[in-house]
Amino acid sequence: MALFKMREPRKFNHKYIFVDERKEKLDKIIENAKRDLGMLPPEEKNYSERIRGAFTGENSHVTRRRENGSRISSRTAVAALFVCAILFYFLIKGVWVF
Repeated sequence: MALFKMREPRKFNHKYIFVDERKEKLDKIIENAKRDLGMLPPEEKNYSERIRGAFTGENSHVTRRRENGSRISSRTAVAALFVCAILFYFLIKGVWVF
């Protein structure tokens, strides 16, 4: 149901039809050789560790949401509202008399 879970769009995955694997391997070997000789700067391997959390420290609304872990979920709120509506309906109809 669309009310409870937002679907993620399909990822774009383009596969090339004409690929010269031999040329790619040779280019990679040449690039590694140039790095070993010092002609190219060393390659940084892990960018995600450097970037992770860089922007969240500046945003106060992100830090507040992370600190406040006791929020009620939307599913729980909808279920509670549904139960209250059913109880109210039965009270109005007079099925339960107190």
